Amino acid sequence: MSGPTADGETVHATLVALAGAGVLLRGASGAGKSDLALRLIGLSNGWQLVSDDQVVLSRAGNRVVGRAPAAIAGKLEVRGLGVVEMPAAESADVRLIVDLVARQEVPRLPLDGETAPLLGLALPRFRLNALDASAPDKVALLLAQIDKL
Repeated sequence: MSGPTADGETVHATLVALAGAGVLLRGASGAGKSDLALRLIGLSNGWQLVSDDQVVLSRAGNRVVGRAPAAIAGKLEVRGLGVVEMPAAESADVRLIVDLVARQEVPRLPLDGETAPLLGLALPRFRLNALDASAPDKVALLLAQIDKL
């Protein structure tokens, strides 16, 4: 379920963060949001879960902040294992949107400056296939590029 709440807007997505910079992973059910989050966290280089499956978004000036609904904080659904508990960041500033799509929908060369609206702000947006072996590396590269802007 997605939509406005008293605290902001809840969206169907997964949010991971590196040093407080959040990457919102969006996609249809089964697109690999939780799997990609697990692989990023498993890189052991500072990536943290913020929220899996549902993310509460709120606007703070010119930033979008994401956090987990209380009922699912610190939980990640791992296909084949079930819901597991893990350490999670309380919140993160959403810096990048990654829409997870089928491999044939990933552009060979992304459009420069592609953005997506989120709570009235235009955030950088890219499309990736979550199940590509290089997907965690691509997310890390994208976030590093965004942070240089």
